[in-house]
Amino acid sequence: MEEKKKTVLKDYEALGDFALQLRRDTVRMIRNAGHGHIGGALGLADFMAVLYGGGMTSDPSRIDDPDRDRLVLSNGHTCAVWYAALARKGFLSLESLSSFRRMGSPLQGHPARKMLPGIVETSTGPLGQGLSVANGIAMSMKLRGSRGRVYCVLGDGELQEGQVWEAAMTSSHYHLDNLLVFINYNNLQIDGPVDAVMKIDPLIERFQAFGWHAVEIDGNDIPSIVETLEICGNKSGLPSVIIGRTKMGKGVPFMEDKAEWHGSCPSDIQTAEALTALGLSEKFQDFPLPEAWKAGETA
Repeated sequence: MEEKKKTVLKDYEALGDFALQLRRDTVRMIRNAGHGHIGGALGLADFMAVLYGGGMTSDPSRIDDPDRDRLVLSNGHTCAVWYAALARKGFLSLESLSSFRRMGSPLQGHPARKMLPGIVETSTGPLGQGLSVANGIAMSMKLRGSRGRVYCVLGDGELQEGQVWEAAMTSSHYHLDNLLVFINYNNLQIDGPVDAVMKIDPLIERFQAFGWHAVEIDGNDIPSIVETLEICGNKSGLPSVIIGRTKMGKGVPFMEDKAEWHGSCPSDIQTAEALTALGLSEKFQDFPLPEAWKAGETA
């Protein structure tokens, strides 16, 4: 089969700093809003840092570029870290992050296409549907000869939805080699451990049986993400899936691997502890917050 060459940025130190800042942004956004889904978003920061740190072809000044890459965040509740990446990349203003989950804000608690046209490809939130939409986008891009790629992020509990597997059959049937899925696999969902609620393993074997190129990695290890993206980007004829073993609440010790942080908001004291653990890179500045929040008042 003909190889499709795609390289990915390999400045691991810069990508690590980027992921760190995305985690800080996520914590501050959710504390400012007073609610949100923090655990899965923190675990997804490394993958988002790699995509928006050079792994994905995207330029805020060329949103209409037919060859740009697309992202579908199927598990839309983890969107805080995506909004942070979009702002750091220049698609949104840093100031807008303080409006997260506010009434009338374009940064809704689940991505809304109507609020961010040209940035959000499709509204997401109802789990299990994102891969179907990603298939349609990928198929359309292949038919019109676009060099772009479609990235789709799925949650692990989301794979308990039957529609995901119908979509997986479609991806392989139409040889959507311009499609790459990343599974944010922290083995925790709102009701507890995924394998206790409904087992989804063995995922590699299942996706391979559906005709996919499948690989499992440490989803919080940036070099592994970069190297795997490059391998997947050079596969022809097959859709690719990266099963990323991540930690819920990654980077904040008291949140890590705890299901209660699926959708909890930290207190002021917990926020201070979290931000201390995450540090602050000299290469980034925190986004401005409303004066009321700076004074310690809750949102």
